[in-house]
Amino acid sequence: MKRNHETIRAQASHSLNAATAVGVLLAALAVTSAVDAKEPAKPAGKPMVSVSPDDPSLKWGPCPDIFAKGCEVAVLSGNPAKGPSDVYLRTPKNYDMPSHWHTSPEHIVAVKGKFTATFDGGKQATGVYTYIPSKVPHSARCDDTEPCVIYIGFERPVDAILTKKK
Repeated sequence: MKRNHETIRAQASHSLNAATAVGVLLAALAVTSAVDAKEPAKPAGKPMVSVSPDDPSLKWGPCPDIFAKGCEVAVLSGNPAKGPSDVYLRTPKNYDMPSHWHTSPEHIVAVKGKFTATFDGGKQATGVYTYIPSKVPHSARCDDTEPCVIYIGFERPVDAILTKKK
């Protein structure tokens, strides 16, 4: 008889634990559903930006002086002189960028034209994301088929320093 009471008590305890777990799960689902039903909070910080390199509202200006005439840049967000920024860089077809480096790391994606950035250890091609660490020398070329546009994300203020020839 004693064994029967222990078995019943163990089964009851197991059933109680299962019921508690189900109850907690249902309560969590109810809270999640209530949260999902609310309006989303207003976004914090900067507004969303979505812009094509062909957008006529972009304001294009010259690239830094180390690059030949024809290279242009449009700021998408941030302030390149003061901190993190995102830009489009546009070059005419058949354009070479000399070997240079930046204090800031770069996040680049060529979005238009046949563009190749060359750096120690690799090449970046159109449509491929590439991270270039701070102070890594690199050069670039837009081939002769059409003008090129690349997206560049800078983590710090922007500079461009020519690589010294050896």
